[in-house]
Amino acid sequence: MPRSLPSADEAARILTSKRTRPPRRAAPPAGRSLNKLIKALDARFGQGPDGLKARWREIVGEAVAARTEPAKLSRPRNGGGAVLELKVDGPAAALIQHQASDILARVNLFLGDGAVAKLRVVQGPVRRTETSQSAAKAALARRKRAQPLDAGREAELESGLDRLTEGPLKGALRRLGREVLRRGAP
Repeated sequence: MPRSLPSADEAARILTSKRTRPPRRAAPPAGRSLNKLIKALDARFGQGPDGLKARWREIVGEAVAARTEPAKLSRPRNGGGAVLELKVDGPAAALIQHQASDILARVNLFLGDGAVAKLRVVQGPVRRTETSQSAAKAALARRKRAQPLDAGREAELESGLDRLTEGPLKGALRRLGREVLRRGAP
């Protein structure tokens, strides 16, 4: 025998009186429970030199970044400012040392006020990035493609060098004169 369906009021009464299992909740995201731990670790240890290496050109500029590389970020145990160890090409170490206050200001702007207290300059080979290598190749190509002087200017240069005897000095002065005349100096 077919059973009749309950009315809407009867259905509501039946549902309120019967106890049902609550629907399953989705698990909370793992990031929520790890967020406190990650923040504590970041506050204690920071980003380190890898965070600086990734954005080093933006932080210090092209000229300094071509000659330097952040090698190590040492934090003292007492909780003061860290010491940033910069690896610098040998001849540029003195120049970088003179710019230490500017570099520290830029790094602290990136990492946060007072994050780095001292800068230690260490001489050593700096790994070249693709951008600096491509810039060096482009400069070399520009030097190779230098336009020759016209005949009148070449003759004028040679007449000025006639008094000198052939040798390395005359060759160097000839190259210098050609470059000066190519660049448009009078």
